[in-house]
Amino acid sequence: MNKKVFVVLVTYNGAYWIDKNITSLLNSRYPVSIIAIDNNSTDDSVALLKKYPGVDLIQSPDNLGFGKANNIGVKKALDLGADYVFLLNQDAWVFEDTVSGLIEKMEQTEGFGIMSPMHFSGDGTTLDKSFETYFKRKASRVASQNITVVSFVNAAAWMISSECIEKVGYFESLFGHYGEDRNYCDRVSYHKLLIGIDENSKICHDRVIVRNFKKDVIQSKYKILTSLLNINAGLSKSYLQGLKEVFGLPKYFLKAYGLGKSVNMFFSLLGYYMRWVGDRNTIKTARNNAK
Repeated sequence: MNKKVFVVLVTYNGAYWIDKNITSLLNSRYPVSIIAIDNNSTDDSVALLKKYPGVDLIQSPDNLGFGKANNIGVKKALDLGADYVFLLNQDAWVFEDTVSGLIEKMEQTEGFGIMSPMHFSGDGTTLDKSFETYFKRKASRVASQNITVVSFVNAAAWMISSECIEKVGYFESLFGHYGEDRNYCDRVSYHKLLIGIDENSKICHDRVIVRNFKKDVIQSKYKILTSLLNINAGLSKSYLQGLKEVFGLPKYFLKAYGLGKSVNMFFSLLGYYMRWVGDRNTIKTARNNAK
C-alpha cells in the first residue's frame, strides 16, 4: 500500500521554474499530492500554478518567507492524512524515481526523521556547491543502504515523516528566510532522530548562489539566532556561542568587503544579539516549545 505523500511547494516570483517543477512531480512514479503556497508573487507564478488542476494552491496576501509559508502547507498535508511531507524548492525538480527512492529508504531504515536526495545543479551532472559542503561533513554512513548521515542539509528537498513533524513541530516563526532549516535540524537531532542523504536519489537545484553584503548580514543574524535557539546546548552556552558569532563573522567577511563594512557588520550583529539578550523570555519560550 502506497504511503500518502504530499509535496509542499513555496513559490515567490518563480515563474521561470514552475512548469519544470510541477511537471517533474506529475511524472513521478510514486503518486504525490501537491500543495503550493504562493508568497504574493508579482510575476506569472500564480497563473502558471492555476494551469494544473491537481495543484492545491494557497495564495498568501503577504510574503511570509520560507518557514511560515511551509508551515501552512505542512499543517494542511497532515490534516489530510499525510504519511510523508516532501518539501521542495520552487527552483528544483525531481526525477521519476526520486520520491519512490526516498520513501523506500525511510521505510526500510529506522530512526530517520528527514531524508534528502543528492542535490545537483541545473545541469544535472555537478553537485550543488553548498550541498556538496554539507554532504562532505558526514557524521556516519549506513553502507548497506547507501545513506550518508549528516547533522544538516539545506531544505531544498526534504522528505519528512509525519512522526518527525509530530515530535519536532513546525519551522520556528522567529526566522524570516534564512536559518529556519538549520534550527529545524538541531531540533531533529535533539529528539534523537537522524538526518540522511539518499545517495541513490537525486534532484536538480537550479540556482546561482550570489553573495552580497546585505544578504550576508541577514544570514549572519540568523546564524546568531540559530545559536541562541540550539536546544542541544544549555541556554548560557548558547548565548556564549551567539556572542562568538558576533565577533567571528565580521572577520570572516573582512577580505570580501573590507574593513569598513566589516566594522559595520560587527555593530549590526552586536545590536541584533543585544536585542535577544533583552528579550530572553522569547528565546526561552522558543527553546521550550521545541522540546
